[in-house]
Amino acid sequence: MSEVPQVTRQLLSAPLPDIIQRLGIAIADAQRALDANSVASAQLMATTEVEVGGEKYNLMALGFTPTFYSFTEATVEAKLSFSMTEGTEFGVTAGAQVGVQAGFVMVAASVSVSYARKFSVSAEGMSSIAARVVSLPPPEILENLLRKLSAKTV
Repeated sequence: MSEVPQVTRQLLSAPLPDIIQRLGIAIADAQRALDANSVASAQLMATTEVEVGGEKYNLMALGFTPTFYSFTEATVEAKLSFSMTEGTEFGVTAGAQVGVQAGFVMVAASVSVSYARKFSVSAEGMSSIAARVVSLPPPEILENLLRKLSAKTV
C-alpha cells in the first residue's frame, strides 16, 4: 500500500487555526501596550512644566499631544512545498547451461529475482508575519479636553 497519501495528510495538517489565533492575541497584546505607552506619555506631558515668559505651562497646555498608534493590518504567510516519489523495481534474470560429456548430459539453470520498493519525501517550509502600524491623532474626546484646558491656562 502506498505511503504517499499518509505523508500528504501529515504535511497538510498544519495548525493554521492556532497560528491565526496566536497572531490575533499577539496583536491585541501589542495594541494594549501601545495604548498604555500613549497614556503614560500623556501623563508625563501633563506633569512636565516649561517656563515661557515667566509663566509655567505643562506641555499639554502648550499643544503637545501624545502619539497614538494602531495596527491596521496583519498578514500571516505560510508556504509549504513538498515532493514525494514512490518506485517499485522488479527484475528477473535466468540462465541455463547444457553440457554433454562422455555420454552424460548435464543441465544447469539459474534464476535470480530482485524486488525493491523505494520511497522518497522532501519538504520545505517558510513563513512570515507582517504587521502595519500607523500613527493616529489622539482620541477626539481627549483632544477636545486638551483644547478646553489649554484655553483656560493660556
